[in-house]
Amino acid sequence: MKTAGKITAGIFRLPRAILSLAVAGGFILIAIGVYRTGSSVQEILWENKALRQAITNLSHADKIGYAKVISQNRDSQGFVIDTTLKFVETAAEDQMQKVLEKQFTIAGDIVHFDALIVKFDNRIVMDGQKKSMYLWRRVYGENTSPAQGISIEPEGATPARYANVLKDLPLNQQKDFWQSIWDLTDEPDKLKDHGIEAIYGNVTYTRLSPGMLYIFKINATGQIYPEILPEF
Repeated sequence: MKTAGKITAGIFRLPRAILSLAVAGGFILIAIGVYRTGSSVQEILWENKALRQAITNLSHADKIGYAKVISQNRDSQGFVIDTTLKFVETAAEDQMQKVLEKQFTIAGDIVHFDALIVKFDNRIVMDGQKKSMYLWRRVYGENTSPAQGISIEPEGATPARYANVLKDLPLNQQKDFWQSIWDLTDEPDKLKDHGIEAIYGNVTYTRLSPGMLYIFKINATGQIYPEILPEF
C-alpha cells in the first residue's frame, strides 16, 4: 500500500514537474530571444564595417525638403477649415532631386511636422566625429493629437532619404537596422550600449499660407526648422 501511495503521489507530482520544466524552458527561450535581439543590434551597429563606414560618410545636411499649400477651405467667417499641402523630401546628395513627395489634408492652417533625430556617438563613427540622421514621422494639425497624425515615413521602414546610404548592405540587414532604430526609441537606457548618443523627437510647426514656400533645414545640432520664402 505504501508503494502504491508513493507511485500515486509521484503521478500527481509529475504534471507539476513537467509544468516547472516547461516554465523554466520558456524563460530560457525568452532569454535566448532577448540575447539574440540584443546581439543582432550589437552586430549591426558595431561589427558591420560597411554600415559604420556608411554612417561615417554622412555629411551635414542643410536644406532637406519643403512644403507648400495646394489649397485651403474657409468657412463663412474666413477662418481656415483645412489645408491641403504638398510635402517634399530631397535627396542627400542632390537638393533638386525628390526622394519623397506626398500630399496631406490637415485641419486648420497651423501644421506640425514631426521628425525623429538619431545621433551616433563618436565611438561608432569611424572618423571619430559625431553624426546624425533624421526620420520624418508624421504631420498633424493644431487641434489633432500627435498619435492621430498622418504618417510620413512608416515606422520601421527605410527612410527615403537614406535609401542609398545602406545600399551595400544585404536587404535583411538594412531592415534589421531601421527596425532596431525605431525599437530603441522606447528603450532609451540601451542607447549608449549601441553607440547611439540620443534618439529624440523634433516637432516644428508653422501657419501655412498660399503662395509661400516652407523650406525645411536642419542645423548642426540636429534641430529641424522651416525657412519661409515667397514661392516663385
